[in-house]
Amino acid sequence: MVLLGTVSADNIKKTDAEAKKAIHFENSLVYGSQFAAEDLPHFEMKEEPMPAETAYQLVHDELQGDGSTSLNLATFVTTYMEPQAEKLMMETLAKNIIDAEEYPASQDLSNRCVNMIARLFNAPVNNPDDESLGVSTIGSSEAIILATLAMKRKWQAARKAAGKPHYNPNIVMNSAVQVCWEKAARYLDIEEKYVYCTKDRYVIDPKQAIELCDENTIGVVGILGTTYTGEYEDIKALNDGLEKLQAEKGLDIKIHVDAASGGFVAPFVKPELEWDFRLPRVVSINASGHKYGMTYAGVGWAIWRSKEYLPEELVFHVNYLGAEQASFTLNFSKSATQVIGQYYVLIRNGKSGFRAIMQSITETSDWLAAQLESTGRFVRMNQGGGESLPLVAFRLKEKHHYDEFAIAARLRSRNWIIPAYTMAPHAEDLKLLRVVCRMDFSRSKAAALVRDIVQVCDFLDTQDQDTISAWFKDHQNAKKTNAKARKGTHMNDKHSLQGKHGKTHGIC
Repeated sequence: MVLLGTVSADNIKKTDAEAKKAIHFENSLVYGSQFAAEDLPHFEMKEEPMPAETAYQLVHDELQGDGSTSLNLATFVTTYMEPQAEKLMMETLAKNIIDAEEYPASQDLSNRCVNMIARLFNAPVNNPDDESLGVSTIGSSEAIILATLAMKRKWQAARKAAGKPHYNPNIVMNSAVQVCWEKAARYLDIEEKYVYCTKDRYVIDPKQAIELCDENTIGVVGILGTTYTGEYEDIKALNDGLEKLQAEKGLDIKIHVDAASGGFVAPFVKPELEWDFRLPRVVSINASGHKYGMTYAGVGWAIWRSKEYLPEELVFHVNYLGAEQASFTLNFSKSATQVIGQYYVLIRNGKSGFRAIMQSITETSDWLAAQLESTGRFVRMNQGGGESLPLVAFRLKEKHHYDEFAIAARLRSRNWIIPAYTMAPHAEDLKLLRVVCRMDFSRSKAAALVRDIVQVCDFLDTQDQDTISAWFKDHQNAKKTNAKARKGTHMNDKHSLQGKHGKTHGIC
């Protein structure tokens, strides 16, 4: 029982001046402070500081506008690590890994990672005079630029030695490459030669790739898991074709493998697949530790078959804070934390742990694809059963008054982040949706996604074209509003594949 209380009358009458008294802020209270009552700085720093807890809470609140990482099925980048890994990473956040003299243990763990990953990729380790080399990077973008630079300089040195022109290098690759390859070629002044996709082929055609090669080709790129469909390119066929090309025309052209996503998948799901240093033409490989390497964003790896393929002129020998060291990176300082996290993941899971996780999420991706196809609405665009990355690329089976972009936008209202794309050049009229199955994408979560996709399609079936168009336009306008602060003077390029062909760049 609750007793009824009596509220006594207040006989003290307040004057109008007292009633309109200015607000008294209490800065010891986050939401009672002056800082909560005004907009946060956008362009210029305030003169006075604010309390640490207030700054934390207000920034925390701002970030509530981000999507949920666990429901973000657009990205390959790791969104879950064990608490023990997070603890180690927080403990090493302040360590600058370039300081080898001051942090020798951290540098040693980085070298251990290089060794483990190089062996995972079957690097030759039998000859101490011809050792493989590797370096940690911020991600695959840095690794790709470094590897491309090494190929260019290797080609230039050979041309100079032969007394031939060395000013017009080119590189051959699939038009479905991630944008970092466009950057590497553009930044390093290398002509891009593309093997274009078709409506039923989204990977490189080895025969066409070989036909594009000439005396100015510094290398051919093979992708172990394309961004759109996750398919593995036939790198062995590229290798065999280049062997034949050298025998017939004397052109000694090597392969770089972009294993950003597949480098930590294929060895455990399809170990018999020959894509790595087992192939003699493969001289360098990049991999993203922050993708299926299961480490938070900020770590990648570049591995070379031997020092022969990393020109000495690119390596800087420095004495930094008392330690002699060789450096081949685009940046100098960076935290040790991601490398420490990568080492934790490698020793924590071991080969059997990686095998269990990669096979499990491959099964989940196959199950998801089967469920989507069973609705009668969708067609899967990539192979399953370990023949591609654990993702599902799919499109509408029949033409509707709505498309894949409308489905993706409607799913966002249910907090799912599922990207829709237009395919690479020469197949750009194809649209697709892509779901990346990461370690934290469980079977029950996949079932919930199927349910929501079906319900979204059922809803769109009931709407007329004008309603969907108006609603989708509103959705696009909201995205433009969010992007307004990022808009600059270089938003409409004409030089990239996207600018030329309308290609939608895949999220990594």
